Amino acid sequence: MARGAKNPWILVILLIIGGLFGTLLGQAFGDFLPILKTSFPPIGFEPTTINLAVINVTIGILIKVNLASIIGFLLALFIYFRL
Repeated sequence: MARGAKNPWILVILLIIGGLFGTLLGQAFGDFLPILKTSFPPIGFEPTTINLAVINVTIGILIKVNLASIIGFLLALFIYFRL
């Protein structure tokens, strides 16, 4: 890898951890700071099943975000660019 190049998988992992961490903090401190529980409409698509007679395939992704998880995502981006 060239000097200064960053692995995109590290970014994906950090974003997942940041989102989970932010959501946990939002749930824990949401009673004290209700703004942390402010949620937004889900992003993605509902699970869809395709029946191909031999195999059933179910695909879908739905991301539910709140203000605390967005803060976690931003913190993960900050950490990624500081590495």
